[in-house]
Amino acid sequence: MEATRGLAEAFDINALPPGFADDPFPVYRALLEHAPVKRFADGSVMLSRYADLDRVYRDTKTFSSDKKVEFLPKFGDTPLYEHHTTSLVFNDPPLHTRVRKIMMGALTPRAIAAMEPGLIALVDGLIDRIAEKGETDLIEDFAAAIPVEVIGNLFVMPHEERGPLRDWSLAILGALEPVLTEEQQKRGNDAVTAFKAYLADLASDRRANPGDPATDVLTRLINGNDGELLSDTELLQNCIFILNAGHETTTNLIGNALHELTQWPEERRRLMQSPELIDTAVDEFLRFQSPNQLGNRMTVETCQFHGEEIAPGTRIHLAIGAANRDPRQYDEPERLDISRKPNRHLAFAQGPHLCAGFSLARMEGRIAISRFLQRFPDYRLAGEPKRTGRVRFRGFSHLPARTA
Repeated sequence: MEATRGLAEAFDINALPPGFADDPFPVYRALLEHAPVKRFADGSVMLSRYADLDRVYRDTKTFSSDKKVEFLPKFGDTPLYEHHTTSLVFNDPPLHTRVRKIMMGALTPRAIAAMEPGLIALVDGLIDRIAEKGETDLIEDFAAAIPVEVIGNLFVMPHEERGPLRDWSLAILGALEPVLTEEQQKRGNDAVTAFKAYLADLASDRRANPGDPATDVLTRLINGNDGELLSDTELLQNCIFILNAGHETTTNLIGNALHELTQWPEERRRLMQSPELIDTAVDEFLRFQSPNQLGNRMTVETCQFHGEEIAPGTRIHLAIGAANRDPRQYDEPERLDISRKPNRHLAFAQGPHLCAGFSLARMEGRIAISRFLQRFPDYRLAGEPKRTGRVRFRGFSHLPARTA
């Protein structure tokens, strides 16, 4: 009890303890038990319990997603600042409402269902190439290759132009870590600049040669909604956001799931024996190893949590990875249970900011994991897994495995 209390008291989001990126869960357990409202020296506050995060996500009047005030000291007047303060996820209405409405028109259940045959063909092609090698990196050769193609298809990007997407994405999202080096800042700014230039050319060509707005996200964003158009900056920065968000989190979902199945052999056997459990299994992977571990909000009004008053203008860190293992919400939260029901996890957030692409991500996870396991029932790790070292987005950079 005292040891866990000490973990909670010592934790500082701005000076992370050694090993936190590899295994944050001991700290999360300590925060859940002893410091559900954790205050830091810079005035910010971390919330970790499920009910508190659920409340924040749903109350957009009290808790703002706008990051202009918070990000200016962090990024300065830079391409990263322009990107992160213009993108959908870090904005309140009306921008958030406008962009989300336009985007959702291209992500209807019918449109997503139409993507399934192409996704199956993509996954099977990757699996065939892995089978020829016997040894593979489950991230480079599989998990990361799937969303790049899916998102590229949504924007109707030429295949030969998709090469830089992943590196740009990793550099930009890496700049959202709590503490940054100068090199991380530079890589992020360079990536935004290059990404924006590429998309400006792509958008110019698409205006001259429009696609089908029912399936082409870029054409739909250019056309706007009911006569309401996005500015050039809003268009380009939200294209970057969609490409980044759809890439990194789905890569992490697939990679984390394939890793966990090697750590929980009984659950792996259950999934092989009962493949119909794949839908609940995907949600359990999302809960157990949330691809996005941290979120942020800013208080607009005075609020209270657990008897503690929080003033307007306070930065709030949302510990998604902790909330998804809150024992007040889940029975045996530290156990992977592929048939867990109900499982109202927060991996896709909640409320107005519920991830616009959650149905697509689930489909990618379902098809990738089930078909990989069907083809390689005896796959195993063949080396030391390497995590990305990031704490906001939880996943692996390398996951060596043997399939034969």
